[in-house]
Amino acid sequence: MKIVKYLPILILILGVSGRAYSQGILGGHVTGNIQLDGQISHADTVIGAGDVPEKLLMNARADILYTNGDFSAGIRFETYHNPLLGFDRRYAGEGIANYFVSYKGEHISVTAGNFYEQFGSGMILRAYEDRYLGLDNSLRGLNIAFRPFDGVTIKALAGKQRFYWIYSNSIVRGIDGEVNLNSIIRPMAESKLRATLGAGFVSKYEDDQTVLFNPSYRYNLPLNIGAGAVRMDLSYGNWGLQAEYARKGQDPSIMNNFIYRNGEALMVNATYSQKGFSANIQAKRVDNMCFKSERMETGEMLYINYIPAINKQHTYAFLSMYPYATQTTGEMGLQGDMIYKIKKETLLGGKYGTDIHLNASIITAIDTTQIDKPGFGYESDWFKTGELYYADASIEIAKKLSKDAKLTCTYGYQIFNPIVEGHPGDLHHNHVVVADLTWKVNKKNVLRFEAEWMGSDSKFDRNVGDRRCGDWIMGLVEYNFTSAWFVSVSDQYAYHDGIGNYYNVSMGYTHGATRLQLGYGKQREGLLCIGGVCRQVPASNGLTFSLTTSF
Repeated sequence: MKIVKYLPILILILGVSGRAYSQGILGGHVTGNIQLDGQISHADTVIGAGDVPEKLLMNARADILYTNGDFSAGIRFETYHNPLLGFDRRYAGEGIANYFVSYKGEHISVTAGNFYEQFGSGMILRAYEDRYLGLDNSLRGLNIAFRPFDGVTIKALAGKQRFYWIYSNSIVRGIDGEVNLNSIIRPMAESKLRATLGAGFVSKYEDDQTVLFNPSYRYNLPLNIGAGAVRMDLSYGNWGLQAEYARKGQDPSIMNNFIYRNGEALMVNATYSQKGFSANIQAKRVDNMCFKSERMETGEMLYINYIPAINKQHTYAFLSMYPYATQTTGEMGLQGDMIYKIKKETLLGGKYGTDIHLNASIITAIDTTQIDKPGFGYESDWFKTGELYYADASIEIAKKLSKDAKLTCTYGYQIFNPIVEGHPGDLHHNHVVVADLTWKVNKKNVLRFEAEWMGSDSKFDRNVGDRRCGDWIMGLVEYNFTSAWFVSVSDQYAYHDGIGNYYNVSMGYTHGATRLQLGYGKQREGLLCIGGVCRQVPASNGLTFSLTTSF
C-alpha cells in the first residue's frame, strides 16, 4: 500500500508533537487530532445492499497544528483505502490534503495555503469542510483580513478550490467588507439600536471550452462570472432583523441547462426573544443561484456558495428520514419557530416547568414560464410559487418529571415531494410520533428510552427502490455508565407497505481525549443531510468502527 511511504512522516510528526505538547518547540505549541473510521459490509438483497469487493473500507486523517504567538501552521494527512460507502470513489488514495501558514495580528491576518472562509451567510462564498458529508471546498491560495480600526473588517482572497486530490481549473477571487455602526459612529455607541452592515463580491475565472450539450449551436461562454451581496444585521432590545440579498451574473452550466439568466437570492430573518419565550420567522427566495467553480461539475463538490436551509433540521430518526436538500436552481420558503417555557409551580408547568417548541415550514418551487429561445431559459414572477417541494409542522413538549427523569414527546407532520431527489411519484404525507425518556440512575449512570412511529401514505415500489416508504416503528435503549462506556440497541421496522428491518447494536468507550466506538447492524439507503447539503448513503449491513483522539 502507498501509505507505507508516509508512515515515517506520520511517526515523526506524532513523536515531535507529543514532546512539543509538554515542552514546546522554539517556544511554540503543538496540538492535533486523529480520526479513523472503518466499515465492513456484506450483501443484503432485502435492504438493497450490494456486495463490496474490499473486506475493509477506511477513512482516516491526522490534523497537526503548530502555534507560536501570532503565527500558526497546520498540516492534514488523509487516507481513503478505500472510501467508506457513500463517499465518492475519487477520494481513494492518501496524501497531504491540507497545509497552511498563518499570521494573526491586531490589525491584519494573513493565511497562505489551504483556508476556509465565508462572506455573510454564504450566499456568494462559503469555503468549508464537513467530513461526515465527504465535502471539502477549501481554497488554496491567499486570504487576508484587514481591521484598520475597531468595527471595520475588510477581507480579500484568491485561490483554487479543492476537488478531491486535485484542484479546480478556475480561479476564485473575492472581497468583503463589514462595518459595525455602533463602533464607528460615536453617538450610537450606547444606543439600544445595534447595527452591522456588510457587502461582498466574488468572481470566478474559468477557461473557455467547447460544450456539446446542444450540437446545433456553439455556446459563447462567459469566462468571468461575478456575484455580489449586501447584508444587514439590526437589533433593538428584544427584537432582531437580519437580511441578505445576493445577485449573480450570467452563468450557463450543466446545472441550469446552460441558460443565460442572472441569479438572485434573498433571505430575511426576524426574531424576538425574552425570558421564557423566543420566536423567529424566516423567508427566502432563490432563483438560479447554483455557483460552481467548474461549469461541467454535477456533484456536491466545487460549490463556491452556500444557500442555507430554513426548514428545521430534525435529529430523531423518522422525522429526519425525508431530509430536504436546498434547491439552488430555484425555491421559495417560509419558516416559523417558537419556544415557550411554562413557568414552574403552575397548573401546566408543574414543579419543574414545561418547554414547548413549535415549528412549521413550507418550501415550493418558483413559478416559471419557459422562453422559446435557446439559452434564454425562463421568466419568473417574483411573488408566485410553483409546485410544493416540502412542508413540515411539529410540536415538541419537554417536561422534567422529577430531578432524575425527563420526558420529551414530539409530533410531526411532513409532506415530501420525491421530485427533489429525482424520483417520480406522488407526494408523501407522513405522521410521526416520538417519545424520549431520559433517566439519571445516579451520578455516573444514565438510561435513555426512545420510541418512534411513522404512518405514511407512500408504498414501496421496486421500480423506484425508495426503501423509506410505508409505515414504521422504532425502539431504542441506550445506557451510559461510569461516564466512560455506553451501549445502545435499536431497531427500525417497516411493518406495512414498506420493506426492511434495520437493527443496530453499538457500544463506545471514552478515556480522556480518546474515544472508540463499535457498531453492528443495517443502514437504510437514503440521504444524509446537514444544513440543507446532502449526500447519498447506500444501504449497508455489517460492522462499523470509529477511533478519535486529540492531544
